Amino acid sequence: MNYDLITILGPTASGKTPLAAALAARLHTEIISGDSRQIYRRMDLGTGKDLVDYVVDGQQIPYHLIDIVEPGYKYNVFEYQRDFLKAYEDIRSRGLIPVLCGGTGMYLESVLKGYRLLPVPENPELRSRLADKSLDELTALLATYKKLHNSTDVDTVKRAIRAIEIEEYYLHQETEARSFPELRSLIVGVDIDRDLRRQKISSRLKQRLEEGMVDEVRALLDEGIAPEDLIYYGLEYKYLTLYVTRQLTYDEMFQQLEIAIHQFAKRQMTWFRGMERRGFTIHWIDATWSMQDKVDKIIELMDKTR
Repeated sequence: MNYDLITILGPTASGKTPLAAALAARLHTEIISGDSRQIYRRMDLGTGKDLVDYVVDGQQIPYHLIDIVEPGYKYNVFEYQRDFLKAYEDIRSRGLIPVLCGGTGMYLESVLKGYRLLPVPENPELRSRLADKSLDELTALLATYKKLHNSTDVDTVKRAIRAIEIEEYYLHQETEARSFPELRSLIVGVDIDRDLRRQKISSRLKQRLEEGMVDEVRALLDEGIAPEDLIYYGLEYKYLTLYVTRQLTYDEMFQQLEIAIHQFAKRQMTWFRGMERRGFTIHWIDATWSMQDKVDKIIELMDKTR
């Protein structure tokens, strides 16, 4: 099979971005991000952009779909499909095979499977009906649908309500056929031991706090972004905003955030295992291998399955 795309996926802290960059350097190509939060400008430490990872042996690896919208905007998977396709066609027009890299399962699957998605309008009546429900109640309700949303990121009430809104819309609408290419992708997963993953998550959280993640959130609030808009993005932005607005102590923030990131990584792996059940072949490689061994293995897989 001749591939149109190479996909690198894995849970947070697995080292997928440095691997994608090393592979892109070897193949002289470019990276398309598959991360639902790295699209936001000035949200750097909290989203783990680590832009230094895109420099390999002094060579800047071109990347796409990072820093493309302003904080506060509610970007969605429909827009991701549109923006992905534009970047993909641009890279392919230059004779290159793009490397898609990310941990947002729904974004990755939406382009790998070519879902025909439509923009979903707000439903005020539904939002009003769900307004008094807890996150646990909303999550349970969400589990009754087909899952057209990115369930790994649903860790706030607002995101859960939006996810239900999307599901309800598709339940009662005829999905129009929308042109989207069928992509032939080699999919490589970075397999990291659970204990090592937990260790890396905790270490990275401490490092990013030391590097100024609290100041990053303060700056976003100071420029006029509403606290509830930052909380909407979940994880670091949820808990750091609660800390900065004095709803949590520093220790409470750290402990709750650390737990939330571990749970997030677990949900990511659940999504990827679900992709395998839905027919995707994911070639898993060990996160502890040397970078050269990992890249060599991917090149070998490309040659073997070509």
